[in-house]
Amino acid sequence: MDIEYWWLLALPLFFALGWLAARVDIKQLMSESRALPISYFKGLNFLLNEQPDKAIEVFIEVVKVDPQTIELHFALGSLFRRRGEVERAIRMHQNLVERPDLAQDRKLLALLELAQDYLKAGLLDRAEELFLKLEHTAHAEAALRFLLEIYEREKDWQKAIGIAEKLEAVTGRSHQKETANFCCELAVNESMHSRPGAAREHLARALSHHRLCVRANIVLGDLELQAGNPGAAIDAWKRIESQNPTYLALVADRLLAAFRQSGRPEEGLNLLRGYLGKYPSLDLLNTVFQGTLEMDGAEPAYRFVRDELQRTPTLLGLDKLLEAQMLEAPIERRRELELIKQLVYQHTRELAMYRCDNCGFRARQFYWHCPACAQWETYSPRRTEEKGLPA
Repeated sequence: MDIEYWWLLALPLFFALGWLAARVDIKQLMSESRALPISYFKGLNFLLNEQPDKAIEVFIEVVKVDPQTIELHFALGSLFRRRGEVERAIRMHQNLVERPDLAQDRKLLALLELAQDYLKAGLLDRAEELFLKLEHTAHAEAALRFLLEIYEREKDWQKAIGIAEKLEAVTGRSHQKETANFCCELAVNESMHSRPGAAREHLARALSHHRLCVRANIVLGDLELQAGNPGAAIDAWKRIESQNPTYLALVADRLLAAFRQSGRPEEGLNLLRGYLGKYPSLDLLNTVFQGTLEMDGAEPAYRFVRDELQRTPTLLGLDKLLEAQMLEAPIERRRELELIKQLVYQHTRELAMYRCDNCGFRARQFYWHCPACAQWETYSPRRTEEKGLPA
């Protein structure tokens, strides 16, 4: 009973305190609003009406009148950078960094923004220097990601590997795929400089980071074939089936060449026919068609591509069928087939493309590193028309 009386007495007191706090907050808000220049609200109005040029002019005047508007400095600097006015963004963020009264956390943010300005301007050495300073701060993850971008641009793969490992430690997310590709880049570079031993070491390192790294086995097969070891090259490329069989299409021509070099062309052609049966692919179809045409002649090649076209109908398959028919057709019939083939070819040019699954960028060449979005292994080894084929 005493407790209930206590609550009854306390309720008016709590109400009074709440009312007083609300009044204080409202007064503070009104005071802060009056302290802001009218130009600040004009700038906001321009932004809301999608007039960024006028907004920038107004905000610059605000900054001149009231240099204490730190957040407005940040906003303007970022806006300048997005608009491509990098020099103005640099000046804005440099002024912030040099301010003696700026709190440490805001100074670190200003350094991050300034480093991004340098990166946007292509001043990679200056950007790298600032990002390295931020490596052990609250902005470590962002700094490391930008450093990785810099080292990829500069093709400094050793440094890129180190940064990828640090990113794994900071974020807890795997960067094994990227690290494996960096190792493959090093291997390709060593191979170009006739250092196959060093290249093999990098490839072994790539597979230790990412055992499903198809690219490592592709490059290893190339090394073995160049060294005159077609059997070892074949073994390397055959291992791709256990990693990701859709990539077998990329090495179909290489496999057939290696079997020919080792004196076993029929065995190689039969292997590729088996792959084509299990993993339908236009590139595999093309390789088997050409191999059949060279080894067995036009009629068996025609029957083969006809059967494949019935199993998986595609325009690119039709193009090969017409090619096979033209080889056996009489001259007057060949002209008609040539006209049809040209019409089909015009349509297949747009279909015989590789497409990045991340950004959609299309290219006739297969890329391990997308030139548009800079992501690794986002290109499917299946061409555009193949997307609907069974896996």
